[in-house]
Amino acid sequence: MKIRNIAIIAHVDHGKTTLVDALLRQSGVFRENQKVDERVMDSNDLERERGITILSKCTSVTWQDVRINIVDTPGHADFGGEVERILSMVDGVVLLVDAAEGPMPQTKFVTGKALKLGLKPIVVVNKADRPDARAYEVQDEVFDLFSALEANEHQLDFPTLFASAKQGWACEDPDRPGGDLSPLFDLIVKHVPPPAADTEKPFSMLVTTLESDPYLGRILTGRIETGILRQNDTIKALNRDGELIERIRITKLLSFQGLERIPVEEAQAGDIVAVAGMQEASVADTLCAPEVTEPLPSLPIDPPTISVTFAINSSPLAGRDGDKVQSRVIRERLLREAEGNVAIRVSESSERDAFDVAGRGELQLGVLIETMRREGFELSISRPRVLFRTDPQTGQRLEPIEEVVVDVDDEFSGVVVEKMAGRKAEMTDMRPSGGGKTRITFLAPSRGLVGYHGEFLTDTRGTGIMNRVFHSYAPYKGPIPGRRSGVLISTGQGKAVAYALWNLEERGVLFIEPGEEVYQGMIIGEHSRGNDLEVNPLRAKQLTNIRAAGKDDAILLSPPRRMSLEQAIAYIDDDELVEVTPNTVRLRKRLLDPHERKKAMRARQD
Repeated sequence: MKIRNIAIIAHVDHGKTTLVDALLRQSGVFRENQKVDERVMDSNDLERERGITILSKCTSVTWQDVRINIVDTPGHADFGGEVERILSMVDGVVLLVDAAEGPMPQTKFVTGKALKLGLKPIVVVNKADRPDARAYEVQDEVFDLFSALEANEHQLDFPTLFASAKQGWACEDPDRPGGDLSPLFDLIVKHVPPPAADTEKPFSMLVTTLESDPYLGRILTGRIETGILRQNDTIKALNRDGELIERIRITKLLSFQGLERIPVEEAQAGDIVAVAGMQEASVADTLCAPEVTEPLPSLPIDPPTISVTFAINSSPLAGRDGDKVQSRVIRERLLREAEGNVAIRVSESSERDAFDVAGRGELQLGVLIETMRREGFELSISRPRVLFRTDPQTGQRLEPIEEVVVDVDDEFSGVVVEKMAGRKAEMTDMRPSGGGKTRITFLAPSRGLVGYHGEFLTDTRGTGIMNRVFHSYAPYKGPIPGRRSGVLISTGQGKAVAYALWNLEERGVLFIEPGEEVYQGMIIGEHSRGNDLEVNPLRAKQLTNIRAAGKDDAILLSPPRRMSLEQAIAYIDDDELVEVTPNTVRLRKRLLDPHERKKAMRARQD
């Protein structure tokens, strides 16, 4: 059977997964009356809740007599480690761009990777049915982007279709919409080259993704580069340096058909398959026939830019919600994550019962923490730290810089520019983007962006959109001011009392409600001034004949400020931690004892 291997790449929310849904429906993968979830490729709960793709997924459709293997890739730069590997096993890409927003930072990020590999893109301007669509302008912007990314002549001569993935049509003229996705299927078959496959050579395959299955164990997915692989064949795994990792007999060989993996007897070069039975082999290793001695070349992965410390939950309320609280269990889980996710690095921390986890961004680490808490883990998480480098020539300290593209209403552009300048960002471009909005581009140190997103949404009344992508390393930009306000710290342990919280409201914004469990050293609110303040949220009203308890019914408290996991991690200071359990997110001081905190402060000042 003829084969085409393609990846669908795009910025977050431009409609990749919706397009794959439509392709699956129109190729006959689902029955007419079959009930199918929306965004069926986003299979885990976090992906559905956040509306983003986190893990790459493979699927396969048949169009006429051609099998099209499709990979749905993440659009967020934090999961770029996935994208880079996936592109190495396809022969073409469908680049999806929003007809109103145009090319965005992550579009640039993944397209740059695809062009460097020599892949010829098909451009699909999606959401062409939007009232604010500017289809032809966006097509020109894509051409300009390709030029800026140094695309060659063949890549610049790209075919374009205008589409609505939601309505399930694609056409060459956006002024005459309608029909179905046949033009896109036909274009993929015609434009994407078949895989260069040599079936005469011995079997070899580069592992691009790894997952574990409760029944089959570790499943390694990749494209067969050369040869034929059959069920029960004996193969070996080589690492990047050509060293033997293990030798096994294949217990299960799986091919993709629609959304399912089906067992097959054999597969040949050019096809994307999954192999079960390996114990040690991982991502970027080469699976090959016993006579092969050289590993296949694998792509270097962009380096992690931020690090967070994962430690055991050492608060007085530890062990009440979760069942996985020991450092040994946390260590095993983190090492398992690092094994399948090459963009994450895990190392032992200098602190006791703690591990440093380095990743590509706050979102990636936030997703890992959220996944672990849902699995029953209890953790203490530190403030994210930026990973610096030293220039080998000059000995200069270098820090990661990100390209930040901000879309805001015109009235808010001034405050955003001012705030970004305070965070040592340099503005590189500012232009009107239509509809009373301005698009501003900055180059900003990653340090300055930690914790800024929430403030940005407040400044723009929730209407601003911020996108960021790793740009380069540059000389250290100097100190950046941190959080301006102090916090309110509980002095006792017990359940918070309404009367005490009512008295504390004038001191700042509270994070808790009456009846919530608190403990000494826990952060219960934000102080209205710059210093930390120790307060007692347990103090009940002293009752006398005149002051009756019934008056408490009249106490009215403002609703507390509730933070999501990412907001909490971005909010804390260096001497604070986020306590994460399956049911709660609490903020606390690293040192719970006030005397210990004073000692540590004196030591820092000395």
